[in-house]
Amino acid sequence: MEKIKIFACPTAEKFTQEICDCLGIEMGKINHMKFKNDNNFVQILETVRANDVYIVQTATPPVNERIMELLITIDAVKRASAKNVNVILPYFPYSRSDKKDQPRVPITAKLMAQIIEAAGATRVITCDLHNPAIQAYFNVNCDCLTGEYILENYFKEKQLDNMVIVATDAGSSKKAYKYSEFFNCPIALVDKRRQGNDDKAIASTIIGDVEGKNAIIFDDEIDTAGSMMETVKVLKKFGAKNIYAGCTHGVLSGPAIERIQNSEIKELIVTNTIPIPKEKQIDKIKILSIAPLFAETIKRIHNEEPLGELFRED
Repeated sequence: MEKIKIFACPTAEKFTQEICDCLGIEMGKINHMKFKNDNNFVQILETVRANDVYIVQTATPPVNERIMELLITIDAVKRASAKNVNVILPYFPYSRSDKKDQPRVPITAKLMAQIIEAAGATRVITCDLHNPAIQAYFNVNCDCLTGEYILENYFKEKQLDNMVIVATDAGSSKKAYKYSEFFNCPIALVDKRRQGNDDKAIASTIIGDVEGKNAIIFDDEIDTAGSMMETVKVLKKFGAKNIYAGCTHGVLSGPAIERIQNSEIKELIVTNTIPIPKEKQIDKIKILSIAPLFAETIKRIHNEEPLGELFRED
């Protein structure tokens, strides 16, 4: 592949290296540092003139620091006369702030789109947005990949019998239905209400039959795991046999790991859209790499090939 460079922001080096290994190219040389006054500095250490450049960034905490690293890197690449500046955000920051659902609150996901575009990005590639409408916040191309097929293939290989797909709330029922079609099994819906901004969700009952079944909870992300634990409690209350969960984004903040470790969840599957530190890699959590999907997307964009084929079932 000619005239293409892929650069990693500081916390995205491992993920970027996986992408480069899949494509058979070297990772771009870049210098990130901080001055004593806490200001970030970025220097591109090789020519990018007239090249298609891809910048990879994660959402590893502190997220605001990651955003500034990304914006400064975009500006550095743009000023080095890159032909196209493509931003790869496996997990889109502030994606849950996607609407004005309370008085006098911002739509921060929209703000993120505006500042990334203003910095000079000509394309954004992300994955499983909390709300697909976020794509429309951009005036440049925004490609949203999905970890759905990676999760499906994993559970297909497990060959579980007597399955039921569980939607954690009404908002996730559409996605649960798609999974149930793939596995040709029924779905169940948890009646869940969220209270305020404290990430607390209360689940009281379940619509559907889960008794004696292998229940699989699918969601786009797992953050503090509070919502997941409420779902697990209801599933156990109504007689589920084994409980599995699959999420694209393993945010795993706050008490998430302790909650998962002490829960009835048999196995939680996440992808590596967000790097998970070793201290959070417990036996119940299995991490699948989604880097090959991003690599294939880069190859198709560079070769001007359609992306739709990536989402067709085998």
